[in-house]
Amino acid sequence: MISRAFSSEVGTGSRQENASNLKSRAPFRFHRNGNGSGVFGGLRRWPLTALCAGLLSTVAAQAASAADCPGHPDAIGTSRTIVVDPRAHPIIGTMQYAKTLPLEDHEVVLTFDDGPLPKYSNQILDILAAHCAKATFFLVGRQANGNPEGVRKVRDAGHTVATHTQNHPTGMHRLPLDRSKQEIEQGIASVTAALGDGTAPAPFLRIPGLRVNDGIEEFAASKGLQLWSADFPADDWRNVSANRVYDLAIQRLEAKGKGILLLHDIQPRTVAALPRILHELKVRGYRIVHVVPATADRPATPTEPAQWQLHPPSEMVAISRWPKVPKFASAGPAALPVPALSHLDWHTSDLGARAARRGRGVPLPPAALWPRQTTLPPVGTLATLPVPAASLFKMPESARLTLLASSAHRAAAAQARSTEASSAKLAGKPRRHGRTATAQPLEPAGHADQTPQTQSAAGTTPKPATQAKRNGRSVRVAGLKKR
Repeated sequence: MISRAFSSEVGTGSRQENASNLKSRAPFRFHRNGNGSGVFGGLRRWPLTALCAGLLSTVAAQAASAADCPGHPDAIGTSRTIVVDPRAHPIIGTMQYAKTLPLEDHEVVLTFDDGPLPKYSNQILDILAAHCAKATFFLVGRQANGNPEGVRKVRDAGHTVATHTQNHPTGMHRLPLDRSKQEIEQGIASVTAALGDGTAPAPFLRIPGLRVNDGIEEFAASKGLQLWSADFPADDWRNVSANRVYDLAIQRLEAKGKGILLLHDIQPRTVAALPRILHELKVRGYRIVHVVPATADRPATPTEPAQWQLHPPSEMVAISRWPKVPKFASAGPAALPVPALSHLDWHTSDLGARAARRGRGVPLPPAALWPRQTTLPPVGTLATLPVPAASLFKMPESARLTLLASSAHRAAAAQARSTEASSAKLAGKPRRHGRTATAQPLEPAGHADQTPQTQSAAGTTPKPATQAKRNGRSVRVAGLKKR
């Protein structure tokens, strides 16, 4: 049974993703030029007879499958059987790997996990028998020990018997490698004992929850086991309805066009959804393919490497990436010589002229052109530098006078700017006082006559600072503030 954690990774897929997948499976797309003709004009004019022949072959295959199922005219049947060599292709299933079974478009492989469980596994076998459809059953060793008759029923019905570990550990990728090996080997031994005829199950293995790691993959390959993932599940191990199982199976199959369908024969919702799934597969033109292992008397089905990809690249589409170079061939020695100082190309002949043009600092003596004859200390010895002389830090008299003149000039300029700013502020004071005086209301005549007399009697004249303080204003003179 696949764990819930993995279901979030595969997901149901959005409609946009399904639509993009359907578009990506379009066999050809024609782009027209300015004249209205197709870029691949020759491909557009396929012979009608070739198209009709392809359709007739598909119909004939479905008719033959139905004819092999007497008494069930609506059965989907099994279109063909492919023989695979586990050692040539040790891992399959695009849910985890890049390769899958060499299926043609609209071909489906049915797989069931976690059995046998008599209450539901027997019903699954009856439904498949009614449709004459063959499948691959990944059986749990402990289930086989408890129901060996169920294992023999799967074999006698013509299905492929595979293994699914001994105790179905959900976190097998976290187990120690020795424990994982024990689970795999004990599962095979239990199913072999349940068969009861001395034959072993098919060398097909699926890890519970698809939780694999590098150690499990390497061990399976060393034992000649083909590690099966899947191309799409129907989430029948989750708490969903039978209608949901049916919808997911069809939607995900339509998104990929072909592949390995993952189901479980111990779930009641799978029993309820399977007849609808098989019927819809036939209506939509899909075909059931049975998979068996290669033996000495039964060689593997001839295939091309591209057929083991779910959607092999078309010859009409340019490869998007450069092909990898398996081994880089060096055309010369592995190590390059270390460059010498004489190889450096430094242009320092006009360094002194550029410093003189800038007019700053002490002119530098003209530098000698490269290469210079430089004596380097032996390797491993520490280089010592001479102590600088005191004369290097003395400033020439001309440079000192220049700096002093520059400082005096900057101070005078700052003082001039301060004086101009103060003058501008004083120039604006009378206008503001005038506006203030105009805005003040006129005093009565009596008060006007009394003021001069009072001032004369006192014999004193008010100071400007006092007047400014009475008016509540400040006077700025040369940057100083007086009240």
